[in-house]
Amino acid sequence: MREDREFRLDEISLRSIIRDLIRNLWVIIAVVLAARLVVVGAERLLYEPRYTSSATLAVNTTSNSSAYTSLSLTSQMAEVISEIFGSEVLRNRICEQMGVESIDGEINASVMQDTNLISLTVTSSDPRQAYLIITSALENYDSVSEYLFTNAVLRTVREPSVPYGPSNTLDLDRISKLAMFGAGGGMVLVTALFTVLRFTVQTRQGAERNLDGKILGSIQYERKNLSMREILRKKKKSLLISHATIGMAFSENVRKIASRLSQHMRRRGQHILLLASVAENEGKSSVAANLAIALAEKGKRVLLIDCDLKKPAQYRIFDRPEGTRRWLGDYLKGECEANDVVSYHNRECFYTVFQNTGMEDSASLLSSERMKKLLEDCRDLTDYIILDTPPMAACSDAELLLGLADTAALVVRQDWSDVRAINDMVDVIRASGTDFAGFILNAFRRELAFGIGRNENYSAGYRVREGGAGHGE
Repeated sequence: MREDREFRLDEISLRSIIRDLIRNLWVIIAVVLAARLVVVGAERLLYEPRYTSSATLAVNTTSNSSAYTSLSLTSQMAEVISEIFGSEVLRNRICEQMGVESIDGEINASVMQDTNLISLTVTSSDPRQAYLIITSALENYDSVSEYLFTNAVLRTVREPSVPYGPSNTLDLDRISKLAMFGAGGGMVLVTALFTVLRFTVQTRQGAERNLDGKILGSIQYERKNLSMREILRKKKKSLLISHATIGMAFSENVRKIASRLSQHMRRRGQHILLLASVAENEGKSSVAANLAIALAEKGKRVLLIDCDLKKPAQYRIFDRPEGTRRWLGDYLKGECEANDVVSYHNRECFYTVFQNTGMEDSASLLSSERMKKLLEDCRDLTDYIILDTPPMAACSDAELLLGLADTAALVVRQDWSDVRAINDMVDVIRASGTDFAGFILNAFRRELAFGIGRNENYSAGYRVREGGAGHGE
């Protein structure tokens, strides 16, 4: 079996990605809300408001030079004066005046370009402190700069004031939206990535390329509840091709697969077909029931035996009432004879053997001589015997029945079981010496895949390697 995997666009199903996004929508919403809570919580824990008090100062000369010369000179002096406001000397004078060892604030002075104006700002964690520092800076400036400039006059154009709000306000709404968008987008990408990396059969092209065997055909997805009344009653109708409400495409696909299996078994002189799946809910029981009906419609004598003694389903599919005749488990325990468990349906040539409850000793019962005798007695009386078995990954019952079957087929649901697990089960079937007829792709929806799709009408004989999918039982 091939271990490496090559990603191809036609193996990625857009429908599967959308389905996973819808299924995990609550996770995406939870992550988005969590992102907002993190932003709000971080703002409350880490945010420290800062208050800024500012003043605008003008530098003028005392000489009678022209306006152009005066502006050029004062612009140069303003640059030096701005440095004075940031000096340690001035900060020490402010500390002395305020009676503190150090000031809680940042003093910044900048020259407005091409002007003689200086913007003086003081930023502190306390609004009153910011105002006191800038006031003290203006009062102590002259004592620091009196020996530097004799022809410069510093005039206050705009007086400082106590700030009413923080100057480092956060645009929390914008940050929250960005965080929510990023978290939501990230979760969408992660979910889509997990879907793409999941090694299952998501498209028909992927089945052809990855499954290790022949594709017998594909059964499209069919809804079980077609009316609001059925949905409200919470009673799912069985997907049987004999029902008038079943879609034409669904019925035709089942009949095509039945014809291919019939041809496969007739050429090899085979009578007993074992139908299995890797995991639960791949639609194995529904497929088995429909194949039996389709073969019976062709005039073939068909016996359908529900060998799933763990979770039997056929009696529910055919709505068999409790208390009618006996069950397979009763026969295997020796409590009745074969004639007591074989039921004839209102269809020519169609017989069934049902089981209604799970049994703990299923393995010993299915490998018993009575099970072998039942199949031997029915082999000559029927054209085909279909064994509906438990999932191969759930228990060993299906493997025990391989020795009693002539051929086996695996039901693979779309985007369900891992490709490697499916091919491992094929290896088990072949190792048992039982003929492997191929794969039945179940519950495949209309393509929304990347790349160029193609209509699903497999011809028997396509080779494949590694994949998995199907309808729930």
